[in-house]
This record gives sequence, structure tokens and C-alpha cells, in this order.
Amino acid sequence: MKSPKLFTRFLSVTVVVIASFFLSTCSTNPVTGRKQLTLIPSGEMLGMSYSQYDQFLKENKLSTDQQATQMVKRVGSRIQKSVETYAAEKGWAKQLEGYKWEFNLVEDKQVNAWCMPGGKVVVYTGILPVTKDETGLAVVMGHEIAHAVAEHGNERMSQGLLANLGGMALQEAVKNKPEQTQSLWMAAFGLGAQFGVLLPFSRSQESEADQMGLIFMAMAGYDPSQSVTFWERMGASGGAAPPEFMSTHPSHETRIADLKKQLPEAMKYYKKQN
Repeated sequence: MKSPKLFTRFLSVTVVVIASFFLSTCSTNPVTGRKQLTLIPSGEMLGMSYSQYDQFLKENKLSTDQQATQMVKRVGSRIQKSVETYAAEKGWAKQLEGYKWEFNLVEDKQVNAWCMPGGKVVVYTGILPVTKDETGLAVVMGHEIAHAVAEHGNERMSQGLLANLGGMALQEAVKNKPEQTQSLWMAAFGLGAQFGVLLPFSRSQESEADQMGLIFMAMAGYDPSQSVTFWERMGASGGAAPPEFMSTHPSHETRIADLKKQLPEAMKYYKKQN
């Protein structure tokens, strides 16, 4: 049996090693300054993203509604430009290197949308009755694109690899644990989620995506104050929501209250387009 002094020394060394590991694998969110666990190199995330996105499009039906499809592409393109402009102004344009933006509308009743790393966006037709118009759609797409820009997917995948696969590297996990890796990827980006656009992300991630999404939609020429109206509709369409303490993401009431606090800053970027 180890002596108390030896055990204490061993424990101290272990804590230092673990702390050093987390510090060396953390990045800082360019907008909020929050430290994030990011075990996966950007190139690997983008490579897997493009592969998974192409596979998803092969296995799912694109909408034949040309008017709605063009609306998704138009809103996406405008938000893309606002993201690129904002990144250049704030000095983190390098974070968008390797992005291959794409916006598609998929025929599915799910009230859902998501954005993979590299700007790979899917909107489901099931959310359009809730978004109602371009501005409502901009709320959703701005929010989802903000998740990607803030590297929340990398954070979620890193947490999953650490918790479920012992911190295994992504390439190794894909090779040796393909089914588990696929499940982690789907959970990290909300693919197939049946509970709306926000299932996979934590409260802090949601707050960041709300904050950034408002700015992105405002810069794209969409009124960010309409985000409150959208979330009111989302709350009404969702029926009886679970208590907030049982969920990783904010209740609709909390989100709306937070959005109202964030609106003054977002409105500084709003310029209505003709």
C-alpha cells in the first residue's frame, strides 16, 4: 500500500497531467472568449463533414419546391457573406479557411435544421411552417451556422470521444469504432433528431449561437427582433415542453428573455436591404 505522501504526490502529478492535457486541447471562442475542448484538428473535422454531408444527401430526398429551395439558398448566401465580413472585421477569418458552403432543403417532416463544419447546411421542410418567411428562416440558419463557426460540433465530438471512446483520435475512431463514431457524429450535429433544432447543444453553446446568430442575420439585412416572434411560434408548436432543469438547452421563455437582452447589440449591425 502506498504511503499517504506518495499517494498525494501521485495524485498531484495526475491532476497536473490532466490539466495540461485539457489546456493543450482547448481553443477559445472568438466571440465569447469561452475555453473549449477541441481534440480534433480542423482539417479532420472538415474532411469528415464533407463526406458525411454528401452521404446524407444521397440518402435523403431534396425538396422539389423550387421557390422554397431558392429561399433557403438565398438566405444562406446572405448569412454566409455576413459571417465572412464579420470574421474579417474581428480578425478570425482564418477560422473559415477550407469552408465549402452549401445550403439544401430536404423533404422531411422534422422541425429541424443543422449546419456541419465547413458551412454544410440542411433545412428540413418541416420547419418552414414555423419560420413562415425569410426572416424566420434567417433566425434558424443564422443560429445553426453560428454553431458551426463557434466549433460547437468539434466540442461535442471531442466530449463524446473522451467520454465514450477514451479520447481516441477521430481517424482511429472512424477506423476501429465506425458505428460508435457515426452515432457520436449524428448526436453532435442533430442529424435525425426528432425534438427540434436545439437538441444536441448545451446551454452555453446555445447562448453563444443565439448571440452570434442575431448578429449574422442582422448583417445579412434581416430584422433580429423577429427572432423573438419566431421562438414564440416555436414554443407554441412544441406543445408541453419539459421543465428547464431537465433539459440541456434553455426553455423557450428563458431563450426569449435572453434574446431581448441581446437585441440592442445585434440591432447595431442591422441595415435593412431593399
